[in-house]
Amino acid sequence: MRAAGRVVRRRVPLRLHRGLQSVSLFEIGNSLREARLRKRLEFREVEQATKIRSRYLRGLEEEDFEALPAETYVRGFLRAYAEALGLDGQLYVDEYNSRFVTGEDSSPLRPRRSQPRKRPGRGIETNVILLALTAIGVMTALVIAAWKFSSSPEPVAGPGRPSPSLPQRPAAKRPARPARPPAVRVTPAKLLVQATGGDCWLQVHADSASGKLLYQGTLERGQSQRFVSRRLWVNAGRPENLDLRLNGEPVSIGGTSPVVVLITATSVTPATSRS
Repeated sequence: MRAAGRVVRRRVPLRLHRGLQSVSLFEIGNSLREARLRKRLEFREVEQATKIRSRYLRGLEEEDFEALPAETYVRGFLRAYAEALGLDGQLYVDEYNSRFVTGEDSSPLRPRRSQPRKRPGRGIETNVILLALTAIGVMTALVIAAWKFSSSPEPVAGPGRPSPSLPQRPAAKRPARPARPPAVRVTPAKLLVQATGGDCWLQVHADSASGKLLYQGTLERGQSQRFVSRRLWVNAGRPENLDLRLNGEPVSIGGTSPVVVLITATSVTPATSRS
């Protein structure tokens, strides 16, 4: 067990007995090992595919999670290793949370309730409807007047008396089309990540943790990666070793502990491993 305020890990027995019932738990390490052996893969081949070092892969198969640096690493490695073997990565993360995690470092962020946006062009639509109704009323009055005029007896034209002429109908006005609101352009987040202070394990998804995987692996000292998206989900193991620039401006994502953040063109906010 660790100090207060940090995650506490403990191993849960493979079988729990309660009365006369017995519940078998999911074997994380054995199922990963069996899947790898079925595909006839060595650790070095999986390491090249996932960018996860062999000793960490062996620790996952032996369920020696104490050998991994932090809870964030364990979840990320489990998801990546399982998906590389054709398994459901989220299933392994959920099983790990239910068996080995008894607390969380911080409570999940509550989403803000966005106020309903006023529908643009509501006043314009009302004016168009009123104009259309007025035009229909005018047309109806003209039709009735023309019908009454045509049903009355026409006078006989005599010498010196001009023949009557029918009144001309005014052209109906066509309702004006409402102007379209200008399209709102969303500025993408252009993020440059450089490992200046040392190595750092890095995982980047587009939009959220379940979005498209843009990068996953250990960013060695001196290396850099560039990402462009409307929103970026970033998981960094050693953020103090990174130098980040967002749209050309330097930004900071945390101190000396693993961190998960959401980055847009104008903000950097904390996130969770599932958001």
